[in-house]
Amino acid sequence: MTVKPPPAPLPATLPNEPLLTVENVHFAIRNNAILQAVNLQVSAGEIVALIGPNGAGKSTLVRIVLGLLRPNQGRVSLKPGLRVGYMPQRLVIDDTLPLTVQRFVTLGAPASRERVQAVLAEVGAAHVIDSPVQAISGGESQRMLLARALLREPDLLVLDEPIQGVDLTGQYELYELISNLRRQRGCGILMVSHELHLVMAATDHVLCLNRHVCCSGHPDHVARDPAYLELFGSDGARQLAVYHHHHNHRHDMHGTVVAVEEEETHG
Repeated sequence: MTVKPPPAPLPATLPNEPLLTVENVHFAIRNNAILQAVNLQVSAGEIVALIGPNGAGKSTLVRIVLGLLRPNQGRVSLKPGLRVGYMPQRLVIDDTLPLTVQRFVTLGAPASRERVQAVLAEVGAAHVIDSPVQAISGGESQRMLLARALLREPDLLVLDEPIQGVDLTGQYELYELISNLRRQRGCGILMVSHELHLVMAATDHVLCLNRHVCCSGHPDHVARDPAYLELFGSDGARQLAVYHHHHNHRHDMHGTVVAVEEEETHG
């Protein structure tokens, strides 16, 4: 008697199925509408930037995506088995709390020193592994937070204002790092930012939020959209235009000029 092998399991998701889908989400507090009819998708290998003025509901939407808040209407769908890494806006730790970078990074997610060293090296912060978290710089702190999110081997990275407290050189380096992580790891990235001149150029898809979705699409398209110009004015378009050029060098996290292998010309 021939025993037939069991049928191969069907894939849990289709190849192009988004990692994250937000459908018609509404959220209000005491009849005060914070979000209205918001739709959003993030796929593997894609960077989606969420921009908008203060009070636009960006952080509220992130909390809904993370399951920390429940929408009044609509739904959030995550790919089955999805691993999410979250990088918060900022880190506030009491000065009297003795906590090293290694200890902080592994809070809630135990890992070997070798693994912590590797992920810190990936974000350019291996040298701070034994430093007190209170003693590192703003840029190093943001890299530490990013390393903590990466330690979970995420399919989706959620970055809420990842350049908080970082100078302009550090901001450029962090966005370049985030783009490299997307390429190397293939993860999807949902990123919240106010820094239009940087985030717009480092992004595949932009969603401009002001309690509702004012406009969305490729950065070049959004920068010309009347709704975007109404929110940010000509200065927003000018900042984006200023950033759209190439460099024949880059800066490391300490501001040192590092030549690139292939010279590029300004556009």
